[in-house]
Amino acid sequence: MRAIGLMSGTSMDGIDVAMIETDGNTVSRFGPNAFQPYQQQDIAVLRSAMEAAPALRARTERAGVIAEAERMSTVLHASAVNAFLAANEIEPKSIDVVGYHGQTVLHRPKEKLTVQIGDGAALAREIGMPVVYDFRAADVAAGGQGAPLVPVFHQALARALDRPPPIAVLNLGGVANITFIDGDNDPVACDTGPANALIDDFFRARTGAPRDQDGATAAAGRVDEAAIARLLAHPFFAQPYPKSLDRNDFREWVGAHAGVVQKNLQDGAATLTMLTAATVAEVVHVLPRPPKSWIVAGGGARNPTLMRMLTDKLRLATVETADQVGWSTDALEAQAFAFLAVRSLKKMPLTFPTTTGAPQPMTGGVLVEP
Repeated sequence: MRAIGLMSGTSMDGIDVAMIETDGNTVSRFGPNAFQPYQQQDIAVLRSAMEAAPALRARTERAGVIAEAERMSTVLHASAVNAFLAANEIEPKSIDVVGYHGQTVLHRPKEKLTVQIGDGAALAREIGMPVVYDFRAADVAAGGQGAPLVPVFHQALARALDRPPPIAVLNLGGVANITFIDGDNDPVACDTGPANALIDDFFRARTGAPRDQDGATAAAGRVDEAAIARLLAHPFFAQPYPKSLDRNDFREWVGAHAGVVQKNLQDGAATLTMLTAATVAEVVHVLPRPPKSWIVAGGGARNPTLMRMLTDKLRLATVETADQVGWSTDALEAQAFAFLAVRSLKKMPLTFPTTTGAPQPMTGGVLVEP
């Protein structure tokens, strides 16, 4: 089947679009991919929606800026798909399904609440193709964490790699998450801690810039190792898998224990970047056994300073980017939602007890026709 996947992550920098051909077990072909960046006014609306989301008490509740953000996000996703089809001369009728993740604004699995804004029915009408969306809700309703969702895709890709097992696939988006792959066993997965979100928020507050480009500012700073030790005392890091996070779960903890307000720009960036690397290293202690190979994807893979810190922290294993093993560092999650959409159509499991804590392997997603 030919499927398109869409992903707008918690870094809120734009929309990834990718096409693959798959039967839901393996990927027979990787098609083109693209990225549509958000404008500053789009980001402002999404950030306002995220700030308002903690007041939500039901996953279908929409009011005020959250409703505005959903309408805007849906229109932008439709625009991204239509531009992608035109640029690559792809006929809409040749696409079997579109996997639409939406924009996560709240993730509180302990309250059985996860909210991804995005109107799947409106998107299907606008692009003229079947859409699968709302991937996380069924898992969370059954008592799972609803995240991470992509491990079954990582496992499908890892089968073709010549790397010593176990293999860990690390995604560095706003939050960091890991897939642990050891042969044909069900994948193991969890969120590991903050990734780009805290660094980006710190940089935006201090400079107005959206990120520490190439980790250059962190590279010029000094890590506060005492602050790292205080931050790692958070009970989340010692919890067994599966476990997942909201983008803002560590904002207050870091504010109370990192002392970044008193630090200069370079030292604050260096400390927050090391926090991401250190929390990834901490997850090794709760995995079935230490990974021998690490493959890093997501925006953080483009940060040389973070990659250097990770390589040092994980020095007993190899650390490579997704690009280095022949995958796509940037498009991997969009490809994953194309893969998951096909699995959803076929009622195949998306999540497992070892990835989200669901009571049994579960499918998910809602199909809407144009």
